[in-house]
Amino acid sequence: MGCNNKIIERPNILFIMSDDHTSQAWGIYGGILQDYVKNDGIKRLEKAGVVLDNLYCTNAICVPSRASILTGQYSHINGVYNLPDALNPDSLNVAKILKNNGYQTSIVGKWHLKKEPSGFDYYKVLPGQGLYNDPYFKTKDNWEDGYKGGIQETGFSADIIGDSSIEWLKKIDGKKPFFLMTHFKATHEPFDYPERNKDLNKDVVFPEPNSLYEFDPKDSGRKHIGQIVENLTERWVNDTKNNLGRYPGLPFSINGLNKKEIRSKTYQKFIGDFIKSGAAIDDNIVKILDYLEKEKLIENTIIIYTSDQGYFLGEHGYMDKRWFYEESAKMPFVISYPKKLPKGRRVNDLILNIDIPSLFLDFARIDQPKSFQGLSFKENLITNTNSREYIYYRYWQHDVKRPAHLGIRSKNYKLIYNYGEGLDKSGTSKEKTIPNWEFYDLINDPGENQNNFENPIYKEIIEKLYEQLIIEKKKAKDYELEIPKIS
Repeated sequence: MGCNNKIIERPNILFIMSDDHTSQAWGIYGGILQDYVKNDGIKRLEKAGVVLDNLYCTNAICVPSRASILTGQYSHINGVYNLPDALNPDSLNVAKILKNNGYQTSIVGKWHLKKEPSGFDYYKVLPGQGLYNDPYFKTKDNWEDGYKGGIQETGFSADIIGDSSIEWLKKIDGKKPFFLMTHFKATHEPFDYPERNKDLNKDVVFPEPNSLYEFDPKDSGRKHIGQIVENLTERWVNDTKNNLGRYPGLPFSINGLNKKEIRSKTYQKFIGDFIKSGAAIDDNIVKILDYLEKEKLIENTIIIYTSDQGYFLGEHGYMDKRWFYEESAKMPFVISYPKKLPKGRRVNDLILNIDIPSLFLDFARIDQPKSFQGLSFKENLITNTNSREYIYYRYWQHDVKRPAHLGIRSKNYKLIYNYGEGLDKSGTSKEKTIPNWEFYDLINDPGENQNNFENPIYKEIIEKLYEQLIIEKKKAKDYELEIPKIS
């Protein structure tokens, strides 16, 4: 039986999050793919609520981003720096606080933090990354730490996660507010999709980003290679050759193709699969919204849809995330709460993922603990309050192609220091890279296609950003690694 919260003043909170479902593939942020994505549920939320244009994660990789959203802390404070790290169940997280203040709490879907979820009345989560098809799920009845365990269910992961979320809602106490985290595995590589979406955009040739054929990073003034699109080419060809069955839409062949043609063919399959995978999320957003409407829960439920970080869809010739570039670090975000928030509004204030749990507590009228480093952005959603002039970012999981780096972004400019060493953190390479700087003018070069760090016309701006970077690093209580002077 559904719950009716008319007598409850505190809002329900439904926090829907996907994996890598980047803003370029949402269709509400513009861009070259906006006409090809299925986004009925996303558009419903956009029309009913507020869209954030400048929300950023503090460390653009799955495990750390999720830990920051739960704890309201940067990676160096909560101890989850890199992919191999686990969130300590004893850590204070937003679910525990809400639960202790009368909320019914649940997480369904991707968890990825290895240790048992704490603060939840109920959880049903994938072991590690989980499977797209016929996935296993772990609950309190069969929990074991790490990537193993669980009971297998038949179906596509997004559909099971959507259905399981609704099943939990049907069973809860209608007199108490709920906090539900519905977290999809999609659109993480291998970008799989249900059979019903296999013909989406059939025979379409997708438009290409201007920087797709950036083969030499030196052309843009970058010093690193990055995770290039051809990594997918290699995986698909290997899967085809060895019949591994890891990726959808195979076989894949590049026989007789030149370098540019290989990148182009890889890009077309990559985007086609990614959009089909994203469509499965949207199918389930629609399903959940329909249920909430039927049960008359929409008015008093905060509904959020976001992604744990962004993802490169061929920009700079890249795939994957990790970088402090816009496509990677920016999190798409839409929030609906008919009782309190305006409809059809866009907000371009600088906001961070560590602010999200602060927002939950603010709406629930619960004081934020001292351990949280974020700021509620409730007022930003309603008025033109700009609470942040700069954001601070740090990626720790160093390797030679994607060196560890940190940086600062203002509304108009970005400064990045690629310090290039693992600092003995988990999952990092021992091989160091030569430290270097990057600077981007986001007004004149929003695609970050030219590193202007050496350009003398930006000298004063860069010096000011450098000084502010030192300040923001200290404000974040990040004391590891001294940043060298730039002049």
